[in-house]
Amino acid sequence: MNAAEGAIQEGSPLEPAGGSRWVGVGRLAALALVLYAFLFSIELLGGTFKLLGKDFAVRLIETTGNPFTGLLIGILATSLVQSSSTVTSIVVGLVAGGGLTVPGAIPIVMGANIGTSVTNTIVSLGHMARPQEFQRAFAGATVHDFFNLLAVIIFLPLEMSFHIIERSARLAEGILIGQGGVNFHSPLKLIVKPAVEAVRDLTLRLAGSDGVAAAVLIVVSLGLLFLSLHFLVKLMRSLILGRVELLMHRYVFRHAWAGLLAGMIITVLVQSSSVTTSLAVPLLAAGFVTVEQIFPVVLGANVGTTVTAILASLVTGVGAALVVALAHLFFNVYGIAVLYPLRGLPIGAAKLLGRLTLRSRLYAVGYVLLVFFLIPLALIFLTR
Repeated sequence: MNAAEGAIQEGSPLEPAGGSRWVGVGRLAALALVLYAFLFSIELLGGTFKLLGKDFAVRLIETTGNPFTGLLIGILATSLVQSSSTVTSIVVGLVAGGGLTVPGAIPIVMGANIGTSVTNTIVSLGHMARPQEFQRAFAGATVHDFFNLLAVIIFLPLEMSFHIIERSARLAEGILIGQGGVNFHSPLKLIVKPAVEAVRDLTLRLAGSDGVAAAVLIVVSLGLLFLSLHFLVKLMRSLILGRVELLMHRYVFRHAWAGLLAGMIITVLVQSSSVTTSLAVPLLAAGFVTVEQIFPVVLGANVGTTVTAILASLVTGVGAALVVALAHLFFNVYGIAVLYPLRGLPIGAAKLLGRLTLRSRLYAVGYVLLVFFLIPLALIFLTR
């Protein structure tokens, strides 16, 4: 065992202080509670939009009727909250509540895929004081950005013209449920629905009107969704992150298939693609791995992050919500199928951007501000 692995094992959060089993049991109980809170928030959000009435739903659908605007909203929203899981879960809740159509939701999900890569790109900025380290870290971080950008450039026009992602998702939904386009009986919905109905009825009685009650419930559901996902990621990291780091050191970077699988599994476990990709940034900065080695991990993380939205869709019991979640999955699978053979494009673009940072750090700062915040915000305003 080398020193790095020993340090990882000694500092692993998997071993509670004093070896107490009760600490582990407490974490698992907390995980179950937080997971229930997440499912509760999704069901509450979806049900609340029905209180706002048909006119509100029509206005929201019209806002995202332009696929390009929906894409930009997805990029900006995910960049601000730094969590594609949060944004896609909200989208699933809106679709379940009738506030969004499936065609209107898919571009937002595509945008969320781009926005989620801002986190590891920002993490790489921590190496700015050391030029050579920063070049490697920034190139490795932005390869995630370029894959997502290229996937959108390829598949958004195809989706607008032929609806290949939506058709694939509807076909899969029909196979999974048995009959596409209808509601299905979700055991998760049965678990959370009584609590949701109790909270909604109580809020309606106290508020006195549907509009006020809906506003309160939206704030509560969104706040609970943000908090539950935040603590869900923290708890999952505390339970398995030590072993994840050891796994990445020992096995992940040796073979492309291992990196793809590990990226997928780790992201499912920690419920955050940003955590998975950000773990590799220090290794890239130190020169332990290359951009080529990290690329399959990024692809796997993109697939793994779709599980959160699928879980959220299952609790709604609405077939259209499941279609949107599956569309997120198919978008990433199709992106891998097309771009992995062409991996020289995102890898080459990321390395070029990394080399530019040797000339000036302003390239890196300007890139983050423009791609993730300023350009989406300006284009949203111009396309309204």
